[in-house]
Amino acid sequence: MKDIYDVIIIGAGACGLFTAINMAEIAPKKKILILEKGKEALGKVRISGGGRCNLTNAQENIHEFIKNYPRGSRELLSSFSRFSNKDTINWFKQHGVSLKEEVGGRIFPLSNSSLTVINCFLSLAEKYGIQILYKQNVTAFSYQERLWEVTLSDTSLHAKHLVITTGSNPKVWQLLSHLGHTIIPPVPSLFTFATKDSFIENLAGISTRVTVKLLDSNYHPLKASYVEKQGVTGDLLITHWGFSGPAILKLSSFFSRILALLNYTFLIQVNWLVEEEHTLSFSEALIILQKEKQKHARKELQNYCPFHLANKLWNRLLDNIRIPAHQLWAELNKEQLHSLADTLTASIFHISNRATFKEEFVTSGGVCLKEIDFKSFRSKLFPSLYLGGEVLDIDAITGGFNFQNAWTGGYLIAQAMACELR
Repeated sequence: MKDIYDVIIIGAGACGLFTAINMAEIAPKKKILILEKGKEALGKVRISGGGRCNLTNAQENIHEFIKNYPRGSRELLSSFSRFSNKDTINWFKQHGVSLKEEVGGRIFPLSNSSLTVINCFLSLAEKYGIQILYKQNVTAFSYQERLWEVTLSDTSLHAKHLVITTGSNPKVWQLLSHLGHTIIPPVPSLFTFATKDSFIENLAGISTRVTVKLLDSNYHPLKASYVEKQGVTGDLLITHWGFSGPAILKLSSFFSRILALLNYTFLIQVNWLVEEEHTLSFSEALIILQKEKQKHARKELQNYCPFHLANKLWNRLLDNIRIPAHQLWAELNKEQLHSLADTLTASIFHISNRATFKEEFVTSGGVCLKEIDFKSFRSKLFPSLYLGGEVLDIDAITGGFNFQNAWTGGYLIAQAMACELR
């Protein structure tokens, strides 16, 4: 006679463990098995946030919250109304994980260690008798006689319900396509921009508030949902190879598919003048420069910058338009004033490639969202198949939003299966 599990979960990541634990808390007598191809669970949790694990984000307005998802925002709106970031915060507190909020609403364990989250999950899995098998190579899964058969390298297992939480896994996507699911081809998201422009030489490490927008080779602005016409305002970090920081990562996420089509060759326009969250226009910058010319006539340009810019950056901007740094403010002519206002508010850089953002590699792509019921994250093709996390065509910017997708999916999957298996 077949040994039949109530639930088999493929993937021992954030969504997989969260699904299993919440399922076990509702229905502790059900047999739950997790299959993991690696040698340990929760690999992404371990490295997230530099090893501190950015669990979610405290942003309160749910309609603003979903704007952090370039793909999946519309579908997740209803899901987040049933299990939100507030519910996530309460869940972890109730399970012994003390939390703290940092800049940008980012929520971390008070311990500053992802091991706190990992130990919490693994101890709960042990408490509820959730079985986790490591180094398991799933070669196939199929639905027959109201049961799922999961084929491993040396055996086959059977379950009433199957949950796929394998993240960006090409092999699993292929298996899902054999079942009839549509797979949106994955492309990289969350990456930094590389440039060969000499402008960045010796400026690595400088971070400043900017507004940046993307342009095609004809200098036409690129457009994406939830990205304003004026671009993205945020911190930009100059690196040895190009540009990084939250503003760049957000653009890379929202424009991931467009940039892939452009083969990662495009332009960025940077406005360096963000004063108290107001981005100065060319005309506003010009007026300030004209006033400074009168007020500081006898000062050298290199010794006085009227804006909140690092001195090295200010001097590089002057050098970029061939204004001598030792020139006096009084000596600036009309053409130089206009040129300086222009480069301060609309510097153009040619981007020649992309680079991954540390270890936190994210892709946009996966199972087509039209084929998922987001009340339960159930497949519309098979009533006992559930898909959660990044196996779906959902991704987000940095700040805890990708994990929130995992927690919400895992919780709603557990709720739905518990109802079915009663």
